[in-house]
Amino acid sequence: MAEILRAWDPDLSVLIGCAVLLAAYWSAHRGDFARAGNLSCAGWFVAGVAVMLFALISPLDTLGDEYLFSAHMLQHLLLELAVPPLLLLGITPRFARAVLDCPPLGRIERVLGNPLTAWTLGVATLALWHLPRLFDAALGDEYIHIAEHLCFMVTATIFWWPVLAPLPQRRISPLWAQVYLLGGSLANSLLGIWLTFAPEGLYAPYLHPADSLHVGALLRTGWGLTPALDQQVGGLLMWVGGGFVFLAVMIVLFLQWFGMAETDGVAPATAGF
Repeated sequence: MAEILRAWDPDLSVLIGCAVLLAAYWSAHRGDFARAGNLSCAGWFVAGVAVMLFALISPLDTLGDEYLFSAHMLQHLLLELAVPPLLLLGITPRFARAVLDCPPLGRIERVLGNPLTAWTLGVATLALWHLPRLFDAALGDEYIHIAEHLCFMVTATIFWWPVLAPLPQRRISPLWAQVYLLGGSLANSLLGIWLTFAPEGLYAPYLHPADSLHVGALLRTGWGLTPALDQQVGGLLMWVGGGFVFLAVMIVLFLQWFGMAETDGVAPATAGF
């Protein structure tokens, strides 16, 4: 267990990337921090970078790369369902407006921010990278693995944009947000169900890990995480764990919608139209 807890991998590219992201955020938003509300935005953004850093350099990354499919699934859930929403919540309306007022960037946002486009990109990328051939290729090549993680984070950010965009006018209506997220949850659950009930050894590298940390006996015998059970746990994490994330966001958005409708004296059933 001590070997696992010590298995941090402070990859220089990840550390530099997170530092550059924070520095760019500070440079772009420092004029906004005088207002208390914008200061809370900074907290969301820093939390998003912290979760990204944990997912990519902690023992979770080491276990996912070499030993456990379930650890890899947890890492993917953090990169897709935690990091992008936190980063989006950290962007101030003032900065978002300035970016979208730039004509080329505004045109790109109108295309990628379209709900149908954003939903399709997010779901298709998730499904594509879990095809065994691509997944195994990412495990075997560090550059493909980096590309996989970047694809997840970029397309997941695009997926969450129509729901959590900093500018209210760029978001879809509360009613359609529920439909949008329900569709995302169903797609995520279908993939999780497939992974849960697929035959053992769907991803070959996890059948016989190299065991560089010498913890294979602990994981397989001590913890009982056989390749079959590990694959089932990974599928359940995506199926049930991911479903709870979508459900939580849907509940929060519904309560906000309900609260706004009550404040405006409008019935919630019609407030979204």
